[in-house]
Amino acid sequence: MRIFRELGSRTDFPGILWPMNDGLRLRIVGAAVLCLAGCSHRQLAVSDLQRVQRPAVISWIAEGAGPQSRVFREDSTFQSKLKRLDAREADRRLQVKLAKAISRFETSDRLRAVALANLPKERPWTQAVDPARVASALESFLVEEVPANPPDYELLKPLGADAVVEFVIEEYGLRSAGGKASVYATGYGRMFMLGGSELWRQSFRAADASRPALDPFKVAEDPELFRTELAAVLDSVAEEFSRALNPEGRPNIRQIQREEQPRPKP
Repeated sequence: MRIFRELGSRTDFPGILWPMNDGLRLRIVGAAVLCLAGCSHRQLAVSDLQRVQRPAVISWIAEGAGPQSRVFREDSTFQSKLKRLDAREADRRLQVKLAKAISRFETSDRLRAVALANLPKERPWTQAVDPARVASALESFLVEEVPANPPDYELLKPLGADAVVEFVIEEYGLRSAGGKASVYATGYGRMFMLGGSELWRQSFRAADASRPALDPFKVAEDPELFRTELAAVLDSVAEEFSRALNPEGRPNIRQIQREEQPRPKP
């Protein structure tokens, strides 16, 4: 298993994703490519994080982001199995099945929840605005129905928020090349002071290349296959985000619990 992180200090090969052997990632299945050359990236400085007192954390999905099916139109391998069915129509039918597998709300909120769970239990994260209050202020509980326009973050000031951590999924779904279908997701995360400057930004293009290829026809029969693979990709993105938002590398509660567990006797 190989997990990758973008290291800005490797000036000899800028933009390359270097393998990391970090025990915290053993539960992530496969390898997620989180940022390729050309993705925007601004590292969070310790001094900038110390300015934040009460962050609000939100994740949302851009309008038209998905789930998308880019299987049959982009990969002619399956043409013979479609028989007379048009590739565009086949993608449309599969897309309907994908949408039933996992809601937009669950997709976006998983990114937020997993990222927060992997942050250290200390300031400013212990002082974060309650997610339910954030959702209520932004009316984002109705994410299935509300047009996915950028939220009005000025509405968070009455809650005492002085900064926002925003995760945005710009596109996600299922695509295929060479007869191998896989889940993908693209988007970005950023932190900024309300009414002030941006402190951190990280774009991602995530895919799980080490996982076995999905059969789109089996996915159509059992959309839970898509749900499971999407969850793995989003979790890996969320864990990378939590690492970026923890510039001092402080341990989180999960890491502490693992280290405190007694090791098996030889």
